[in-house]
Amino acid sequence: MQCSNIKNILVLSFGILLLYTAYMGLQTLQSSLNNIEGLGVASLSVMYVSLSLSSLLLPPLLIKKIGCKWTIVASMICFISYSLCNFYPSWPTLIISSILLGLGGGPLWASKSTYITITGNKNAEASGKLSKDVVNQYFGTFFLICQTCRVWGNLISSLVFHLTPNAGCGVLAVLIVIIFLDQIQGDRDKNEINCGSTLLAAFKHLRDKRQCLLIPLTMFSGFEQGFIASDFTKSYVTCILGLKYVGFVIICFGVTNAACAAIFGKLSQYTGRVPLFLLGAAINIGCIIGFLIWKPASGNFAVFFVMSGLWGIADAVWQTLLSSLYGVLFEKNKEAAFANFSLWESLGFAIAFGYSSFLCVYVKLYILLCVIVVGILLYGAVEYIEHRKASATSEEGPKD
Repeated sequence: MQCSNIKNILVLSFGILLLYTAYMGLQTLQSSLNNIEGLGVASLSVMYVSLSLSSLLLPPLLIKKIGCKWTIVASMICFISYSLCNFYPSWPTLIISSILLGLGGGPLWASKSTYITITGNKNAEASGKLSKDVVNQYFGTFFLICQTCRVWGNLISSLVFHLTPNAGCGVLAVLIVIIFLDQIQGDRDKNEINCGSTLLAAFKHLRDKRQCLLIPLTMFSGFEQGFIASDFTKSYVTCILGLKYVGFVIICFGVTNAACAAIFGKLSQYTGRVPLFLLGAAINIGCIIGFLIWKPASGNFAVFFVMSGLWGIADAVWQTLLSSLYGVLFEKNKEAAFANFSLWESLGFAIAFGYSSFLCVYVKLYILLCVIVVGILLYGAVEYIEHRKASATSEEGPKD
């Protein structure tokens, strides 16, 4: 069973690696490549608005109806359409394909996270380990592999600079998942599904105050990824170093991100998640202050890579541990929880790309600073609630 679980995690990881290799190279260059009348940024903003809506409405319904595996496959096909439409970039093609990608993005994220959480819980139960440790480790493995998509996608964009390899990667990703990924047991509802109640599951999940307290930090995950993908690449790298260096700088982000995802996923079982969340917040706050006081110039070439690498370390915390936190806290309501995760993170993306063309960079940095400070404080409240709950349970003792 252990070998089967690891095989499925690896298949899922490499499948989404290939899919995101096709997508990430395009996303990184959108704000610089399709900059006529803000087309690139507008398409990204539309995509994340669509993703927000799909996250709220589609994941619980699709997962219960067709299961995690086939929800992942259907979502991947939406991503391929985006790669194909970038052969002929225009307002109609990019906006329509962005909407389609957004519709697939919400279910993809939720079904992927649900699949990893269920697999981790089953392995923990069989091996006698703590569920949170196994789930953290599985998410760490997933993001170790998946986050290298920024390396491969940007190498393709920087060295080859055309889109044919991207479309081929997406098709290969779908075939790998269809052929090699097992249909997980326990993710489908064999009874008649009430579509109305299923679609409202994400709304109902907001009754949990822990979910509400995690919203700012989850949105920050979208804000900070939007900043590195749009504002950093356009206002810093492209402006000073030129478009040809965008991919290489983001590769640095991807390398540190992937490596730290694996390290943090394993390290959390020894340190707990709180120190790592604080580390991520400290690095992000330090980088934001650095961006505010830094005067970029071609002479300080290495600083671009250092800032990108540090941002990748912080992002590894949010991608790995925040994802697993949702799976651990809301184990009994995973589909709705991950739908909310995708909703609020996507909303953060949408807002970041939405105001990208209207606000000065320093204003965006102050927004990031406010959101991360509020987010980490409210996360602390969640940990306090969990600590009190654990203390109350231990005081009651085992029941006869």
